[in-house]
Amino acid sequence: MTSNALIDVALALALIAYLCAKQLSWRPVDPARMWKLPLILGAAGVISLAREHLTIHPVDAVILGISAVSALASGALMARIARFRPSAADPRLVESRTGWMGVAIWFGLIAIRVALDVAGHRMGSDLAVSTGSILLVLALNRGANALVLSARQPRRAYAMAGR
Repeated sequence: MTSNALIDVALALALIAYLCAKQLSWRPVDPARMWKLPLILGAAGVISLAREHLTIHPVDAVILGISAVSALASGALMARIARFRPSAADPRLVESRTGWMGVAIWFGLIAIRVALDVAGHRMGSDLAVSTGSILLVLALNRGANALVLSARQPRRAYAMAGR
């Protein structure tokens, strides 16, 4: 394994740990903040893919499509199971979390993605198993989560978000 691959694995594990910790902790519901991570991950994914100069083959398109659907579905499901409560620091604000079910959904997405990476590698896919495509999957997951969570949040969070 090359040093770049080890760095990619370490970064991926750190990101997964961070996102799992976020599922277990109560966080303020702020529509503006929810979109930062998906935008950053998406930009990093696009830049990473642009640097690789890979050709898109049919197997790449299939694997990327399945990955995208899995990411969108898991992100929406995580937002759907999210619980809300008034903030302990400021009862006028709303906090949310998904708990252990959210972590389980994360691990389900990771398992699907690993299976697709293994299958893609065996079928000769370079693009679908690249770091950039993984970042895009995470961006889609977080984006779907932000979209559904924004739609579900209680009204008082909307009133307070403008302050």
